[in-house]
Amino acid sequence: VSKEGNMENTKCSGCTGKDPKMEEILNQYKQTKDNLIQILNEVQEYYGYISEKSMAAISEYLSIPRAEIYGVVTFYSRFTLKPKGKYHIAICLGTACFVKGSEQILDRAKERLKIDVGETTKDGMFSLEATRCIGACGLAPVFTVNGEVYGKATVKMMDEIIDKIMENPE
Repeated sequence: VSKEGNMENTKCSGCTGKDPKMEEILNQYKQTKDNLIQILNEVQEYYGYISEKSMAAISEYLSIPRAEIYGVVTFYSRFTLKPKGKYHIAICLGTACFVKGSEQILDRAKERLKIDVGETTKDGMFSLEATRCIGACGLAPVFTVNGEVYGKATVKMMDEIIDKIMENPE
């Protein structure tokens, strides 16, 4: 994937021209600005991120500037401009998790995966995110892998989960 976020090496078919899936997503909606968030949600769900090519197609379809779409994408934490790994690890750094050691868990994940927050491993297997409160404070510290919550987490637990995934990447 290029640093510009183009849809190379993703589910995109026909990236040199019109993308049939993008056309399908867009054609479900009226061409009004009110549909921007819903369209972005569907694009994010299908491709895993919002690429430059996607923003261009949405811009053309809704007749709104790309800069405005970029502003929406970067405002909402749900959207990402970079593809996530097959295994997306999110570590909560909210107050309850932080005071119970989530920063050490994050540091260990960064060390093990050799990536920083917001990055994806070169093989596309892992991506890492630091989040603010995921609403599981009673289980602090907490991290998730592809949305599955791991509570009362430890550095050892993070190591075990990473090891298990590396041994059986499915």
